[in-house]
Amino acid sequence: MDAFYASIEQRDDPGRYAGQPIAVGGGPPRGVVMTASYEARPYGIHSAQPSAEAARRCPDLIFVPPRMDVYKAESRAIRPILRRYTDLIEPVSLDEAYLDVTTPKHGPASGTLIAEAIREAIRTKRGLTASAGVAANKFVAKVASDWDKPDGCTVVRPDEMLDFIAGLPTEAFRGVGPVTAEALQAMGIHTGADLQQVAERDLVRRFGKRGRWFAAMARGEDARPVRPNRERKSVGAEQTFSTIIADPDQMLHRLEPIAERVAQRLGRAGRKGRTVTLKMKTCHHEVLTRQTTLQRPVASAEVLMQWAERLLSEPHPPEEPLRLLGLTVSSLIAEDAAGRQLELAFS
Repeated sequence: MDAFYASIEQRDDPGRYAGQPIAVGGGPPRGVVMTASYEARPYGIHSAQPSAEAARRCPDLIFVPPRMDVYKAESRAIRPILRRYTDLIEPVSLDEAYLDVTTPKHGPASGTLIAEAIREAIRTKRGLTASAGVAANKFVAKVASDWDKPDGCTVVRPDEMLDFIAGLPTEAFRGVGPVTAEALQAMGIHTGADLQQVAERDLVRRFGKRGRWFAAMARGEDARPVRPNRERKSVGAEQTFSTIIADPDQMLHRLEPIAERVAQRLGRAGRKGRTVTLKMKTCHHEVLTRQTTLQRPVASAEVLMQWAERLLSEPHPPEEPLRLLGLTVSSLIAEDAAGRQLELAFS
């Protein structure tokens, strides 16, 4: 889906929001952008951005409080459109899914025609736009789905796949974050074409098992099936900082947008979890983790931050400056699962 939350708000209240730069999320000074409309994106507004920064970049930006119940209901309403063509659907979030249409239930055996039919049905029945990527595997289809947003459909035929991959920046490859991209660039690898020229053994020597995966992606090899009943085991987010941070208060400040991102992802997945893990990487690249398991599952950014603060300070604050912080929630259960509320006394 294209800017899913923001597009729903523009559809539901066109008089206030249609054609306007809007950001769904908490407003300044401490809020975080969840989704920005396409009118806001030319200003550099994007998800997980502090709202104060977004407001500086776009003074006319309109902040809209999220309505998660509405977004979840819209996601449920779109599912029958997908199921018209296949039961092999793997949801990734409220607004994204993989579909295996090798043997469709309805219509021609053409991924391109099915993608266009789905997009047209979403437009006419739900008043929203979606973008699609059509390819022979998950990796290429995912990248292609982002290629022509909004309201686009990118088809990568099997005989075009290697050329398509060659033109990608390394940041587009699954599993390549800022730190890995920096390491690849240090090896002279900036694009898929560069990656295609590197021996797999060299990538494995530098990145371990991930190096084997990078080499396979460069060759267009991704055998992961579409898993309709895939169970998500954890939800997390992390950030690598451009400069190391040593002040515990600054660490807490940097954890706030990370907690917001985790809470958003939990909401999109319809999950909450009982285990919270804090990840820290020191200036010497040592990775430290602290973990706690709760009686009552966590889903909100506020409660997640309470436990993040406790994990950061107990048994003591980090002794070395940090270059990365991350939070993960695991031991997941359905968001609407019944449970007994417990009183937790925070000191």
